[in-house]
Amino acid sequence: MSKYVIIGGCAAGISAVEAIREVDQVGTITVISEEPCPQYSRPMISDFVGGKAYLEKMKTRDDKFWTKQSVEALTGQRAVKLDTVKKFVTLENGTKVTYEKLLIATGGKPFVPKIDGLDKDGVFTFTSLSDAERLVSKIEAMQLKKAVVVGAGLIGISLTEALVKRGLQVTLVELQDKILSLILDPVASDLVANTIRSLGVEIITGQSVKNVLGKPETPNVVGGVLLTNGCQVLCDCVIFAIGVIPRTELVVGTDIKTNRGIIVDNYMQTTVPDVYASGDVAEVYDFVLNQNRLLPLWPLAVLEGKVAGYNMAGKKTEYSGGTNMSSLKYFGIPIVSIGLTNPKDVSSLEVLSAQSAEENVYKKLVLKDNVIVGMIFVNDIEKAGIFFYLMKNKINVQNFKHVLLSKTFSLATLPEAIRKEMKISE
Repeated sequence: MSKYVIIGGCAAGISAVEAIREVDQVGTITVISEEPCPQYSRPMISDFVGGKAYLEKMKTRDDKFWTKQSVEALTGQRAVKLDTVKKFVTLENGTKVTYEKLLIATGGKPFVPKIDGLDKDGVFTFTSLSDAERLVSKIEAMQLKKAVVVGAGLIGISLTEALVKRGLQVTLVELQDKILSLILDPVASDLVANTIRSLGVEIITGQSVKNVLGKPETPNVVGGVLLTNGCQVLCDCVIFAIGVIPRTELVVGTDIKTNRGIIVDNYMQTTVPDVYASGDVAEVYDFVLNQNRLLPLWPLAVLEGKVAGYNMAGKKTEYSGGTNMSSLKYFGIPIVSIGLTNPKDVSSLEVLSAQSAEENVYKKLVLKDNVIVGMIFVNDIEKAGIFFYLMKNKINVQNFKHVLLSKTFSLATLPEAIRKEMKISE
Protein backbone atom coordinates (compact mmCIF):
# COMPACT_ATOMS: atom_id res chain seq x y z
CA MET A 1 0.00 0.00 0.00
CA SER A 2 1.49 3.31 -1.14
CA LYS A 3 1.99 6.24 1.21
CA TYR A 4 1.48 9.70 -0.26
CA VAL A 5 2.26 12.99 1.47
CA ILE A 6 1.22 16.38 0.10
CA ILE A 7 2.54 19.62 1.57
CA GLY A 8 -0.06 22.27 0.79
CA GLY A 9 -3.82 21.79 0.68
CA CYS A 10 -4.93 24.46 -1.76
CA ALA A 11 -5.36 24.27 -5.56
CA ALA A 12 -2.54 21.89 -6.53
CA GLY A 13 -2.83 19.82 -3.36
CA ILE A 14 -6.57 19.21 -3.69
CA SER A 15 -6.25 18.38 -7.38
CA ALA A 16 -3.46 15.89 -6.61
CA VAL A 17 -5.59 14.18 -3.95
CA GLU A 18 -8.43 13.65 -6.42
CA ALA A 19 -6.07 12.39 -9.13
CA ILE A 20 -4.42 9.92 -6.77
CA ARG A 21 -7.79 8.60 -5.65
CA GLU A 22 -8.85 8.04 -9.26
CA VAL A 23 -5.96 5.61 -9.60
CA ASP A 24 -5.33 4.36 -6.06
CA GLN A 25 -8.27 3.96 -3.68
CA VAL A 26 -6.33 2.21 -0.89
CA GLY A 27 -3.04 4.08 -0.49
CA THR A 28 -2.75 6.45 2.45
CA ILE A 29 -2.73 10.20 1.79
CA THR A 30 -1.57 12.80 4.30
CA VAL A 31 -2.01 16.50 3.56
CA ILE A 32 -0.04 19.04 5.59
CA SER A 33 -1.30 22.62 5.54
CA GLU A 34 -0.48 25.70 7.60
CA GLU A 35 -3.98 27.02 7.10
CA PRO A 36 -6.85 25.71 9.27
CA CYS A 37 -9.08 25.57 6.18
CA PRO A 38 -6.94 25.31 3.05
CA GLN A 39 -9.70 24.32 0.60
CA TYR A 40 -10.74 27.81 -0.47
CA SER A 41 -10.29 29.89 -3.60
CA ARG A 42 -7.41 32.32 -3.12
CA PRO A 43 -8.52 34.47 -6.09
CA MET A 44 -11.69 35.22 -4.10
CA ILE A 45 -10.02 36.89 -1.13
CA SER A 46 -10.61 40.28 -2.77
CA ASP A 47 -14.32 39.43 -2.95
CA PHE A 48 -14.14 38.67 0.78
CA VAL A 49 -12.72 42.14 1.46
CA GLY A 50 -15.28 43.74 -0.85
CA GLY A 51 -18.14 41.98 0.92
CA LYS A 52 -19.11 39.86 -2.08
CA ALA A 53 -18.01 36.55 -0.59
CA TYR A 54 -17.76 34.75 2.72
CA LEU A 55 -15.81 31.62 3.66
CA GLU A 56 -18.53 29.09 2.86
CA LYS A 57 -18.91 30.59 -0.62
CA MET A 58 -15.14 30.61 -1.11
CA LYS A 59 -14.66 26.93 -0.29
CA THR A 60 -13.73 24.85 -3.33
CA ARG A 61 -14.54 21.65 -1.42
CA ASP A 62 -16.75 21.12 1.63
CA ASP A 63 -15.46 20.24 5.10
CA LYS A 64 -16.13 16.54 4.51
CA PHE A 65 -13.82 16.45 1.48
CA TRP A 66 -10.81 15.11 3.36
CA THR A 67 -12.86 12.37 5.01
CA LYS A 68 -14.54 11.40 1.74
CA GLN A 69 -11.14 11.05 0.09
CA SER A 70 -9.74 9.10 3.08
CA VAL A 71 -7.14 11.80 3.71
CA GLU A 72 -5.37 12.50 6.99
CA ALA A 73 -5.53 16.30 6.97
CA LEU A 74 -2.92 17.87 9.24
CA THR A 75 -4.29 21.41 9.01
CA GLY A 76 -2.89 24.33 10.96
CA GLN A 77 0.52 22.66 10.95
CA ARG A 78 3.72 23.70 9.21
CA ALA A 79 6.35 21.52 7.61
CA VAL A 80 9.81 22.78 8.58
CA LYS A 81 12.25 20.14 7.35
CA LEU A 82 12.51 17.60 4.56
CA ASP A 83 14.74 14.54 4.44
CA THR A 84 14.68 13.09 0.93
CA VAL A 85 17.08 10.26 1.82
CA LYS A 86 15.12 8.82 4.74
CA LYS A 87 11.88 10.09 3.18
CA PHE A 88 10.21 12.01 5.96
CA VAL A 89 8.84 15.48 6.62
CA THR A 90 9.28 17.13 10.02
CA LEU A 91 6.51 19.35 11.34
CA GLU A 92 6.95 22.41 13.54
CA ASN A 93 5.79 20.42 16.57
CA GLY A 94 8.52 17.82 15.96
CA THR A 95 6.30 15.14 14.42
CA LYS A 96 7.89 13.19 11.57
CA VAL A 97 5.67 12.15 8.67
CA THR A 98 7.12 9.46 6.41
CA TYR A 99 6.30 9.15 2.72
CA GLU A 100 6.86 7.03 -0.36
CA LYS A 101 5.68 9.71 -2.80
CA LEU A 102 5.80 13.39 -1.90
CA LEU A 103 4.23 16.46 -3.50
CA ILE A 104 5.49 19.93 -2.58
CA ALA A 105 2.70 22.41 -3.22
CA THR A 106 3.74 25.11 -0.77
CA GLY A 107 2.81 28.00 -3.06
CA GLY A 108 4.33 31.44 -2.62
CA LYS A 109 4.82 34.03 0.08
CA PRO A 110 4.23 37.77 -0.35
CA PHE A 111 7.13 39.90 -1.47
CA VAL A 112 7.65 42.86 0.85
CA PRO A 113 10.53 45.30 0.29
CA LYS A 114 12.93 45.89 3.15
CA ILE A 115 11.93 49.37 4.24
CA ASP A 116 11.47 51.21 7.53
CA GLY A 117 8.10 51.16 9.24
CA LEU A 118 6.89 47.68 8.37
CA ASP A 119 6.29 46.95 12.05
CA LYS A 120 3.67 49.69 12.40
CA ASP A 121 0.06 48.85 13.13
CA GLY A 122 -1.79 49.03 9.82
CA VAL A 123 0.71 47.29 7.50
CA PHE A 124 -0.67 44.26 5.67
CA THR A 125 0.17 41.72 2.99
CA PHE A 126 -2.49 40.15 0.79
CA THR A 127 -2.09 36.57 -0.37
CA SER A 128 -4.24 34.46 1.97
CA LEU A 129 -7.64 34.37 3.63
CA SER A 130 -6.07 35.19 6.98
CA ASP A 131 -4.56 38.33 5.41
CA ALA A 132 -8.00 39.34 4.16
CA GLU A 133 -9.63 38.61 7.52
CA ARG A 134 -7.10 40.75 9.39
CA LEU A 135 -7.56 43.61 6.93
CA VAL A 136 -11.36 43.53 7.14
CA SER A 137 -11.21 43.37 10.93
CA LYS A 138 -8.95 46.43 11.04
CA ILE A 139 -11.08 48.39 8.57
CA GLU A 140 -14.23 47.72 10.57
CA ALA A 141 -12.75 48.16 14.05
CA MET A 142 -10.86 51.38 13.29
CA GLN A 143 -13.21 52.72 10.58
CA LEU A 144 -10.32 53.24 8.20
CA LYS A 145 -10.84 55.79 5.43
CA LYS A 146 -7.66 55.94 3.36
CA ALA A 147 -5.48 53.11 2.04
CA VAL A 148 -2.30 52.84 0.03
CA VAL A 149 -1.99 49.72 -2.10
CA VAL A 150 1.58 48.99 -3.18
CA GLY A 151 1.66 47.10 -6.46
CA ALA A 152 -0.64 47.48 -9.47
CA GLY A 153 -0.60 43.94 -10.76
CA LEU A 154 -3.53 41.54 -10.62
CA ILE A 155 -3.50 41.31 -6.82
CA GLY A 156 -3.20 45.06 -6.31
CA ILE A 157 -5.96 45.96 -8.78
CA SER A 158 -8.38 43.37 -7.38
CA LEU A 159 -7.71 44.58 -3.83
CA THR A 160 -8.12 48.22 -4.87
CA GLU A 161 -11.55 47.46 -6.32
CA ALA A 162 -12.56 45.69 -3.10
CA LEU A 163 -11.43 48.62 -0.93
CA VAL A 164 -13.29 51.11 -3.12
CA LYS A 165 -16.45 49.02 -2.70
CA ARG A 166 -15.96 49.31 1.06
CA GLY A 167 -15.87 53.08 0.70
CA LEU A 168 -12.15 53.66 1.21
CA GLN A 169 -10.16 56.28 -0.65
CA VAL A 170 -7.34 54.39 -2.36
CA THR A 171 -3.96 55.44 -3.68
CA LEU A 172 -2.33 52.84 -5.91
CA VAL A 173 1.48 52.97 -6.05
CA GLU A 174 3.30 51.09 -8.83
CA LEU A 175 7.04 50.94 -9.51
CA GLN A 176 6.58 50.38 -13.26
CA ASP A 177 5.44 53.13 -15.60
CA LYS A 178 2.11 51.39 -16.26
CA ILE A 179 -0.38 49.37 -14.24
CA LEU A 180 -0.87 45.65 -14.99
CA SER A 181 2.43 45.81 -16.88
CA LEU A 182 2.92 42.02 -16.86
CA ILE A 183 -0.29 41.31 -18.75
CA LEU A 184 -1.11 44.47 -20.72
CA ASP A 185 0.67 46.67 -23.23
CA PRO A 186 0.77 50.47 -22.79
CA VAL A 187 -2.41 51.08 -24.82
CA ALA A 188 -4.49 48.61 -22.83
CA SER A 189 -2.93 49.74 -19.56
CA ASP A 190 -3.85 53.38 -20.19
CA LEU A 191 -7.38 52.41 -21.12
CA VAL A 192 -7.84 50.51 -17.85
CA ALA A 193 -6.05 53.15 -15.76
CA ASN A 194 -8.27 55.93 -17.09
CA THR A 195 -11.38 53.99 -16.08
CA ILE A 196 -10.00 53.31 -12.59
CA ARG A 197 -9.04 56.96 -12.10
CA SER A 198 -12.53 58.04 -13.16
CA LEU A 199 -13.87 56.05 -10.19
CA GLY A 200 -11.82 58.05 -7.68
CA VAL A 201 -8.61 56.02 -7.36
CA GLU A 202 -5.32 57.92 -7.40
CA ILE A 203 -2.69 56.04 -9.40
CA ILE A 204 0.99 56.89 -8.92
CA THR A 205 3.36 55.10 -11.31
CA GLY A 206 7.14 55.05 -11.53
CA GLN A 207 7.39 55.22 -7.75
CA SER A 208 7.62 52.93 -4.77
CA VAL A 209 7.25 53.27 -1.04
CA LYS A 210 10.50 54.26 0.68
CA ASN A 211 9.20 54.32 4.26
CA VAL A 212 5.99 53.71 6.15
CA LEU A 213 5.27 56.71 8.35
CA GLY A 214 3.49 56.83 11.71
CA LYS A 215 0.84 59.23 12.89
CA PRO A 216 2.26 62.26 14.77
CA GLU A 217 0.24 61.45 17.90
CA THR A 218 0.76 57.64 17.67
CA PRO A 219 4.03 56.90 15.85
CA ASN A 220 3.50 53.12 15.99
CA VAL A 221 0.31 53.40 13.91
CA VAL A 222 0.35 53.93 10.13
CA GLY A 223 -0.24 57.55 9.16
CA GLY A 224 1.18 57.64 5.65
CA VAL A 225 3.97 56.61 3.31
CA LEU A 226 7.03 58.34 1.92
CA LEU A 227 7.56 57.72 -1.78
CA THR A 228 10.92 57.41 -3.51
CA ASN A 229 10.42 60.87 -5.06
CA GLY A 230 10.09 62.41 -1.60
CA CYS A 231 6.32 62.95 -1.69
CA GLN A 232 4.14 61.83 1.20
CA VAL A 233 0.75 60.16 0.92
CA LEU A 234 -1.48 60.18 4.00
CA CYS A 235 -3.29 56.93 4.78
CA ASP A 236 -4.64 54.72 7.57
CA CYS A 237 -3.23 51.46 6.22
CA VAL A 238 -0.69 50.15 3.73
CA ILE A 239 -1.19 46.88 1.88
CA PHE A 240 1.70 45.30 -0.02
CA ALA A 241 0.37 43.46 -3.05
CA ILE A 242 3.53 43.37 -5.15
CA GLY A 243 3.54 39.65 -5.86
CA VAL A 244 4.68 36.32 -4.45
CA ILE A 245 7.98 34.50 -4.06
CA PRO A 246 8.04 30.69 -4.36
CA ARG A 247 8.27 29.04 -0.95
CA THR A 248 11.30 26.89 -1.61
CA GLU A 249 12.84 27.07 1.87
CA LEU A 250 11.75 23.51 2.66
CA VAL A 251 14.05 22.04 0.00
CA VAL A 252 17.15 23.97 1.07
CA GLY A 253 19.88 21.47 1.96
CA THR A 254 18.34 18.69 -0.13
CA ASP A 255 19.26 17.47 -3.62
CA ILE A 256 16.13 19.06 -5.07
CA LYS A 257 17.33 21.63 -7.58
CA THR A 258 15.85 25.10 -7.70
CA ASN A 259 16.15 28.15 -9.89
CA ARG A 260 13.63 30.85 -8.97
CA GLY A 261 11.31 28.00 -8.06
CA ILE A 262 11.59 24.22 -7.81
CA ILE A 263 12.70 22.66 -11.09
CA VAL A 264 10.35 19.96 -12.41
CA ASP A 265 10.03 17.91 -15.59
CA ASN A 266 6.86 17.50 -17.66
CA TYR A 267 5.66 14.86 -15.21
CA MET A 268 5.96 17.32 -12.31
CA GLN A 269 8.81 15.34 -10.80
CA THR A 270 11.72 17.17 -9.22
CA THR A 271 15.37 16.23 -9.58
CA VAL A 272 14.90 13.78 -6.70
CA PRO A 273 12.98 10.55 -7.42
CA ASP A 274 9.53 10.25 -5.80
CA VAL A 275 9.39 13.97 -5.02
CA TYR A 276 7.06 16.17 -7.09
CA ALA A 277 6.21 19.87 -7.08
CA SER A 278 3.26 21.83 -8.47
CA GLY A 279 1.64 25.24 -8.27
CA ASP A 280 3.26 28.57 -7.53
CA VAL A 281 6.40 26.94 -6.09
CA ALA A 282 7.31 25.10 -9.30
CA GLU A 283 8.87 26.19 -12.59
CA VAL A 284 6.66 24.61 -15.24
CA TYR A 285 6.55 24.42 -19.02
CA ASP A 286 5.36 27.49 -20.94
CA PHE A 287 4.17 26.33 -24.38
CA VAL A 288 4.54 29.82 -25.87
CA LEU A 289 8.14 30.46 -24.77
CA ASN A 290 9.04 26.76 -25.00
CA GLN A 291 10.79 26.82 -21.64
CA ASN A 292 10.10 26.26 -17.97
CA ARG A 293 9.35 29.24 -15.75
CA LEU A 294 7.20 30.41 -12.87
CA LEU A 295 3.52 30.66 -13.78
CA PRO A 296 1.69 31.44 -10.53
CA LEU A 297 -1.88 31.01 -11.78
CA TRP A 298 -4.71 29.20 -10.04
CA PRO A 299 -6.05 27.21 -13.06
CA LEU A 300 -2.54 26.03 -13.93
CA ALA A 301 -1.91 24.97 -10.33
CA VAL A 302 -5.03 22.80 -10.50
CA LEU A 303 -3.85 21.15 -13.72
CA GLU A 304 -0.29 20.69 -12.45
CA GLY A 305 -1.55 19.08 -9.25
CA LYS A 306 -3.64 16.65 -11.29
CA VAL A 307 -0.65 15.68 -13.42
CA ALA A 308 1.50 15.22 -10.31
CA GLY A 309 -1.16 13.11 -8.61
CA TYR A 310 -1.54 10.80 -11.57
CA ASN A 311 2.19 10.26 -11.85
CA MET A 312 2.60 9.73 -8.11
CA ALA A 313 -0.04 6.98 -8.31
CA GLY A 314 1.61 5.35 -11.32
CA LYS A 315 -0.53 6.69 -14.17
CA LYS A 316 2.07 8.26 -16.44
CA THR A 317 0.74 11.63 -17.55
CA GLU A 318 2.60 14.45 -19.28
CA TYR A 319 1.89 18.12 -18.66
CA SER A 320 1.09 19.84 -21.95
CA GLY A 321 2.10 23.23 -20.62
CA GLY A 322 0.51 26.53 -19.79
CA THR A 323 1.30 30.19 -20.28
CA ASN A 324 0.40 33.57 -18.82
CA MET A 325 -3.39 33.55 -18.85
CA SER A 326 -5.63 36.12 -17.21
CA SER A 327 -9.37 36.47 -17.58
CA LEU A 328 -10.71 39.11 -15.24
CA LYS A 329 -13.26 41.81 -14.70
CA TYR A 330 -12.25 44.59 -12.32
CA PHE A 331 -13.98 47.96 -12.12
CA GLY A 332 -16.47 46.67 -14.71
CA ILE A 333 -13.77 46.12 -17.35
CA PRO A 334 -13.63 42.60 -18.86
CA ILE A 335 -10.07 41.70 -19.88
CA VAL A 336 -8.43 38.65 -21.40
CA SER A 337 -4.65 38.52 -21.65
CA ILE A 338 -2.79 35.41 -22.78
CA GLY A 339 0.78 34.62 -23.75
CA LEU A 340 3.24 37.11 -25.19
CA THR A 341 1.31 40.36 -24.90
CA ASN A 342 3.95 43.06 -24.68
CA PRO A 343 7.14 41.79 -26.36
CA LYS A 344 10.17 44.05 -26.27
CA ASP A 345 11.67 42.64 -29.46
CA VAL A 346 9.12 42.54 -32.27
CA SER A 347 11.58 41.99 -35.11
CA SER A 348 10.43 38.40 -35.62
CA LEU A 349 6.81 39.06 -34.70
CA GLU A 350 3.72 40.52 -36.33
CA VAL A 351 1.29 42.61 -34.31
CA LEU A 352 -2.36 43.07 -35.25
CA SER A 353 -4.47 45.55 -33.29
CA ALA A 354 -7.81 47.32 -33.39
CA GLN A 355 -9.19 50.04 -31.14
CA SER A 356 -12.52 51.81 -30.76
CA ALA A 357 -12.40 54.90 -28.58
CA GLU A 358 -16.21 55.20 -28.67
CA GLU A 359 -16.72 51.69 -27.30
CA ASN A 360 -13.59 51.74 -25.11
CA VAL A 361 -12.51 48.54 -26.86
CA TYR A 362 -8.98 47.35 -27.58
CA LYS A 363 -7.94 44.13 -29.31
CA LYS A 364 -4.44 42.87 -30.05
CA LEU A 365 -2.90 39.70 -31.45
CA VAL A 366 0.81 38.86 -31.57
CA LEU A 367 1.86 36.39 -34.26
CA LYS A 368 5.06 34.51 -34.92
CA ASP A 369 5.38 32.73 -38.26
CA ASN A 370 1.60 33.21 -38.66
CA VAL A 371 0.83 31.46 -35.37
CA ILE A 372 -0.80 33.38 -32.51
CA VAL A 373 1.55 33.65 -29.53
CA GLY A 374 -0.18 36.43 -27.58
CA MET A 375 -3.45 38.30 -27.23
CA ILE A 376 -5.11 41.15 -25.36
CA PHE A 377 -8.83 41.89 -25.38
CA VAL A 378 -10.32 44.76 -23.37
CA ASN A 379 -14.09 45.30 -23.20
CA ASP A 380 -14.66 42.76 -26.00
CA ILE A 381 -13.76 39.24 -24.89
CA GLU A 382 -16.55 37.21 -26.50
CA LYS A 383 -14.32 35.53 -29.08
CA ALA A 384 -11.23 35.04 -26.91
CA GLY A 385 -11.92 31.31 -26.64
CA ILE A 386 -11.63 30.91 -30.42
CA PHE A 387 -8.29 32.70 -30.46
CA PHE A 388 -6.97 30.63 -27.56
CA TYR A 389 -7.86 27.43 -29.43
CA LEU A 390 -5.90 28.67 -32.46
CA MET A 391 -3.02 29.65 -30.20
CA LYS A 392 -2.88 26.47 -28.10
CA ASN A 393 -3.03 24.26 -31.18
CA LYS A 394 -0.50 26.40 -33.06
CA ILE A 395 -2.74 26.76 -36.09
CA ASN A 396 -1.37 28.74 -39.01
CA VAL A 397 -3.70 31.72 -39.55
CA GLN A 398 -2.02 33.19 -42.63
CA ASN A 399 -4.98 32.67 -44.96
CA PHE A 400 -7.49 34.44 -42.74
CA LYS A 401 -5.47 36.70 -40.44
CA HIS A 402 -6.75 39.79 -42.24
CA VAL A 403 -10.21 39.23 -40.73
CA LEU A 404 -9.18 38.06 -37.23
CA LEU A 405 -9.90 41.38 -35.53
CA SER A 406 -12.83 42.44 -37.68
CA LYS A 407 -16.27 42.79 -36.10
CA THR A 408 -17.59 40.07 -38.42
CA PHE A 409 -15.04 37.42 -37.33
CA SER A 410 -16.61 34.31 -35.83
CA LEU A 411 -16.38 30.52 -35.84
CA ALA A 412 -18.02 30.56 -39.25
CA THR A 413 -15.08 32.57 -40.59
CA LEU A 414 -12.63 29.76 -39.91
CA PRO A 415 -11.76 27.22 -42.61
CA GLU A 416 -13.98 24.15 -42.55
CA ALA A 417 -11.13 21.84 -41.54
CA ILE A 418 -10.44 23.89 -38.39
CA ARG A 419 -14.13 24.05 -37.49
CA LYS A 420 -14.35 20.27 -37.70
CA GLU A 421 -11.29 19.90 -35.44
CA MET A 422 -12.83 22.23 -32.89
CA LYS A 423 -16.06 20.26 -32.82
CA ILE A 424 -14.11 17.04 -32.34
CA SER A 425 -12.17 18.62 -29.48
CA GLU A 426 -15.44 19.60 -27.79
